[in-house]
Amino acid sequence: MFNMMDMFGKVKEFQARMKEAQASLNTLTESGESGAGMVHVTVNGLKQVIRLTIDPDLIRPEDREMLQDLVVAATNKALENVEPKIKAHLQKATEGLLPNIPGFDLGNLMS
Repeated sequence: MFNMMDMFGKVKEFQARMKEAQASLNTLTESGESGAGMVHVTVNGLKQVIRLTIDPDLIRPEDREMLQDLVVAATNKALENVEPKIKAHLQKATEGLLPNIPGFDLGNLMS
């Protein structure tokens, strides 16, 4: 039999675990590169750039526009790479708390 009080308790626990998991997203990291590895960007699970490495051969005034494009490409790749890690981290933190209810999708909370 469905117990509403148990469900409310699970929701509260889910919220607490989700908050805790979100607070630890800064520990997840992922990288992206462009220009055959000449530009390397590392981001964290909060989608913040935490490291940028540029090959010294790219740092010439005449290559400024290309360098900017490579930094953008590497950053976007790193952000794309970290997305699955974020989702898996949040799912793992809340695993088993709420029953699988048809039509009740929590996927939007995981991104």
